[in-house]
Amino acid sequence: MGDSVHTMNDKVEGFIHDAYESMKNGDEETALGYLKEALRIDFEHREVLYALKCLNWWLEKIKRLDDFHDPYEQGGYILSQWKPYYEFLQRIGEAYDSCQYALKRFVFSRALHYFSALLKDGINQHDPLLLLQVGRCCKGAGDWEEARKYLEQAGRFRRDDGAILSELADVNALLGEERAAKVLFREAYYLDPQAIDLSAMESELILALRDKVRDLGYSGNELAEWIPVWGCIWGIFSIKRELKPVEVGRLKQSILSLENEYRSKSGGNQLIKPRLLNRYFWLVDHCEYNRDTTGLMDETLLKIKFIDPVVHHHYRT
Repeated sequence: MGDSVHTMNDKVEGFIHDAYESMKNGDEETALGYLKEALRIDFEHREVLYALKCLNWWLEKIKRLDDFHDPYEQGGYILSQWKPYYEFLQRIGEAYDSCQYALKRFVFSRALHYFSALLKDGINQHDPLLLLQVGRCCKGAGDWEEARKYLEQAGRFRRDDGAILSELADVNALLGEERAAKVLFREAYYLDPQAIDLSAMESELILALRDKVRDLGYSGNELAEWIPVWGCIWGIFSIKRELKPVEVGRLKQSILSLENEYRSKSGGNQLIKPRLLNRYFWLVDHCEYNRDTTGLMDETLLKIKFIDPVVHHHYRT
């Protein structure tokens, strides 16, 4: 009896493995068949039931692809389903990482199929938004080197795009290029924290920082603004660079504008304060690089202390 049960378990595990491999290879129908075979052997197997729920959720969404006739819209529709999918996962409770990894490869490979079709004739090779989507899909499909290639191309056309820089940072972190990742993440969070899709990030570097800042009580849009502040304080965004004169001028103008906005709202806008603190940090770095003798650094440090004594304490210790 024991040997029979062991043999059945082995068969189920084999079908699960084959189903996941089929998902990775983009063959959803074969994957579905393997899972159904596994269910016939053990109709209460938790992972099989979980995998069927997840795969069927995506198969229902994919049926809607016929409603779109443009490959860009088809690829975009697939990627747009990640947020509702995560909400679905929270409802069902359990989590099997092997299943999620296989499904992720399947979904991003399918979206990549549509986006890549637009690059074949060479007409769209200079479209940064398309290159960004292709890079995202390559990353999700597990081809990090290819992802970096497309994201670097996108970055050449839009150098000040926080979304592109954050994706490029994430890929560099996944490839073990931590120094480059830290520089790029810091730049992205300076440019536009709200443009960064944290749910699409995969590297431990940024996910661990996100979780630590979240533990401080921040969430939503506010979380995105506080990540660069605490990332700097905790030494995660530790790679810094000297600013060009034109960048210094823009930084000072941005600070002046945010200060006026902060005062006019009496500190009421929860997004302004962390954004202003982050720019103060950049200005302090500039002063340190240039060995400031004008008193600008001391003035900036006092401003930090005034609007957030706790941040000032951690920043200077």
